[in-house]
Amino acid sequence: MTDWTSRSAAALGRGIGSGEIDPVALTQAFLDRIAAHPLRDRIYARLTPDRALAEAEAAQRRARLGRRLSPLDGVPVSWKDLFDTAGVATEAGSALLKGRVPEADAPVLRTATAMGLVCLGKTHMSELAFSGLGLNPVTATPPSVNDPEAVAGGSSSGAAASVAFGLAAAAVGSDTGGSVRIPSVWNDLVGLKTTSGRISIEGAVPLAARFDTVGPLCRTVEDAALMLAALEGRAAPDLQGASLKGVRFASLSNVVMDDIRDAPRAAYCSALDRLADAGAEIVPLTVPELEIPMGDAGILFTTEAWATWGDLISRHGEVMFPPIRARFESGKAFGGADYLAAWERMMGARAAWAQATAGFDAVLCPTAPILPPKIDKLMEQGEYYVTANLLALRNTRVANVMGLCATSLPTGVASCGVSVMCAPMAEDRLLRLSAAAETALS
Repeated sequence: MTDWTSRSAAALGRGIGSGEIDPVALTQAFLDRIAAHPLRDRIYARLTPDRALAEAEAAQRRARLGRRLSPLDGVPVSWKDLFDTAGVATEAGSALLKGRVPEADAPVLRTATAMGLVCLGKTHMSELAFSGLGLNPVTATPPSVNDPEAVAGGSSSGAAASVAFGLAAAAVGSDTGGSVRIPSVWNDLVGLKTTSGRISIEGAVPLAARFDTVGPLCRTVEDAALMLAALEGRAAPDLQGASLKGVRFASLSNVVMDDIRDAPRAAYCSALDRLADAGAEIVPLTVPELEIPMGDAGILFTTEAWATWGDLISRHGEVMFPPIRARFESGKAFGGADYLAAWERMMGARAAWAQATAGFDAVLCPTAPILPPKIDKLMEQGEYYVTANLLALRNTRVANVMGLCATSLPTGVASCGVSVMCAPMAEDRLLRLSAAAETALS
């Protein structure tokens, strides 16, 4: 039998539609691969095999009747362990939530199920989603596919690993400051950060609700487009004929190139050359106003995170991984006036960004300025953990503070990616541009 677990989600969907692939056999193949995989317990927090097989049987019946619900009807995917699943523990990688069992699915999971996606289970993550590294000694630390001794990137660490190691066809994660795109780049995947407010975060354990977003981690841009459609309950955008001819990209120069390591820098420069060869015009761009909200990130994110979790952490914080607890507690240093002033400064910077980028189709930057750090070094050196975490999150955070949608695309160099950023709610346009860029980069 062909190894279905190495195919893209879109290819699996087409196989189901043509009758080549049986959804039940496909789901069982993934469950069997997970069961036999030596790293499964570092990737999946818990499986939902009964649910998966029941959903696959329903997909099987629909396929036989020619009544498939979407192009991904019958395709098995994983879910980050902060999305509520009825009757199944949802603990967000934290002992603070141990034994938390929701009564209902999160609305986004209900929508995806109604579009035919098969839920394989819940994946490990950074504790309460508050780290870009994916290091979690409280539950488990998923590995990078390029280096099992390195972190996978966070906070959707297990989500990325589940796809990269062939243990899910695609994954659903969340992104507050880079939590879809960092694990995507470090595992050579396509990650999509959606615009804040586009997909409901109801039923998802919050970190900073005004920044929290839902997004897929996938093998291809086509998969990301189909996954977005399934998460929203609509038809996917048309990616046919996507081209870079006549496209005008800005290459962001300030903030994102500071302290960048040699490999990500070289991979990014090579990617720009290939995009230009495919017909794109690439213009260097500096947006000085961006530096204001980037400097305010500690106020914007930690204040809201502490407002959400401060009471519980004050009572039971001893069960947390100390660096994560310390990051939450740093939010105590700021009051409401600090937060509101930072928010106003951010909105001013967003207006300046919109004006500076109005003449471009999208803005580019390296997804991450560093490669995935080693787990042992992160555990042994506290200051290194803090520095690595902030640097890992820096470039991706641009899209979060500017309110943009963004993808991360592989460059062909292990754990090095290019980020494509578009205006708010322009996901369909972003995906067409990313599809064309993917062709040029591959």
